[in-house]
Amino acid sequence: MSASHAAHHDDHDGHAGHGAAHGPARYIKIWAVLCVLLVISVLGPELEIQVITLLTAFGIAGVKAYLVMKEFMHLDVEKPIIWYILATGVVFIGMFFAAVSVDVMNHDGARWSNDAAKRAVVAGLAAGDPADHHGAAEHHDAGGAGEAAPAH
Repeated sequence: MSASHAAHHDDHDGHAGHGAAHGPARYIKIWAVLCVLLVISVLGPELEIQVITLLTAFGIAGVKAYLVMKEFMHLDVEKPIIWYILATGVVFIGMFFAAVSVDVMNHDGARWSNDAAKRAVVAGLAAGDPADHHGAAEHHDAGGAGEAAPAH
């Protein structure tokens, strides 16, 4: 392909002048934004508020995915068919999640039972609160001899 034909091809695609708008400073800025969002998504669950955890897990993940698609994959300058293909993939992922989550989130169904999950829940409840780093044995002396349980 000749240089003049390549230039015409770039203008026809809508990618003309594309390199000038996306210099290294812009990529560093987007990288910094992604790093800040990463820190927020890691610290969000530490508040132990379910709504905040869900927002930081899924909301920020969606924003980060959008930034990567727009800024690094340059989907903002692609033809609309690319967005239709992307939307189709997202719809299929949603359909898959909706179909599978019913089985994954329940321990009993019409003709099945997840006995391993039931045993894991019972064992987890018997073990106590995972946030209790000291353990119940240190606070309550089971043997009456006054000995504390060993530290973790």
